[in-house]
Amino acid sequence: MEFSSKYIQDAVEHFSSLPGIGKRSALRLVLNMLKRKPEEISRFAAAKEELRNIKHCKVCHNISDEDICGICSDARRDRSMLCVVEDIRDVMAIENTHQYKGLYHVLGGIISPMDGIGPSDLTIDSLVEKVSKAEVKEVVLALSATMEGDTTNFYIFRKLKEFPVTVTTIARGISIGDELEYADEVTLGRSIQHRLPYETNFGVNK
Repeated sequence: MEFSSKYIQDAVEHFSSLPGIGKRSALRLVLNMLKRKPEEISRFAAAKEELRNIKHCKVCHNISDEDICGICSDARRDRSMLCVVEDIRDVMAIENTHQYKGLYHVLGGIISPMDGIGPSDLTIDSLVEKVSKAEVKEVVLALSATMEGDTTNFYIFRKLKEFPVTVTTIARGISIGDELEYADEVTLGRSIQHRLPYETNFGVNK
């Protein structure tokens, strides 16, 4: 794709580096930006630069503007419940259901040998350390209903079995093979409400 301007070419290259954005889509975005007022473009650029200031919560690993995210610092949240999710998009999806009032733990991925991701690449050790403290009474495994998600569920279940904590999973209103972030809010909310003991849901003996 030939461009008459190096500036447009550079902008298209940067936009097309984003997931799901091809060169043609990137060009449409860039041309749309050119139609906007200079101050709008400046605000867009400033917002992009401010992404550098985003942190990861020291408690749950969610994204945050502060060292401790708003969910972890909210005294109204139920600290006896801990919902384990793959990434920050799942936190957003579950929060949008307004059906869960506990805390979260973001793994940063799921176990996937094909992708070279093992347990040590995730925040499982800090999860175990967190559960070892008496405050946590229930761990809700809210991972995608995929083979990798189920593998990660089982690994975590085995790591937590020595602790006096109930391990549950979200109900399988989420279709097998579905990613959690793409579930509609009603289905996801019901799956949270009707969660099941892990060993009952998957036929696993402690």
